[in-house]
Amino acid sequence: MAVVIISLVILTIVYFIYTYNYLIRLRALVNEAWSGIDVQLQKRHDLIPNIVKVVQGYATHEKNLFESITQLRTRGINADNVKEQEAAEVGLSKELGQLFVVVENYPELKANQNFLELQRDLSAVENDLQRARRYYNGSVRNYNILIEQFPSMFVAKMFNHNTRDFFDIKNETERAVPQVKL
Repeated sequence: MAVVIISLVILTIVYFIYTYNYLIRLRALVNEAWSGIDVQLQKRHDLIPNIVKVVQGYATHEKNLFESITQLRTRGINADNVKEQEAAEVGLSKELGQLFVVVENYPELKANQNFLELQRDLSAVENDLQRARRYYNGSVRNYNILIEQFPSMFVAKMFNHNTRDFFDIKNETERAVPQVKL
């Protein structure tokens, strides 16, 4: 009987250690995945002023749109958590979409070499951002599942592991990457 009890205690300790270490590993993957999103967002935020500057030279009457893009970019840069970042980026994607609609009215701008290069760069960043977002959300999913599953949820609660938010865009029209025509 004592051997059974000792075996159960040892198995329980081994399970707790394994689960704790696995939670730490998953949390590190979530943090790494977020840093990938952060890098892509920084690239995106760095491109936007250049795009706005080029378009402003042609479409000076779109002042409200330019101001809105600048404000949303600033909100995105200063976001403190995933939900704030998500809200800013959704708005920014929508406004960038509007900006590219405005560009359609200026054939000489569409032919501008600087603008074409910036469009290509933005398109590449948007694709990289989409991949980083998928990786992050997959990492968050795995982490959240372990935190919410029985019996690992007890280990998670003991060591203050909490679920993370997904980086998700709510509405289908806002899910679309701004269309960049080359």
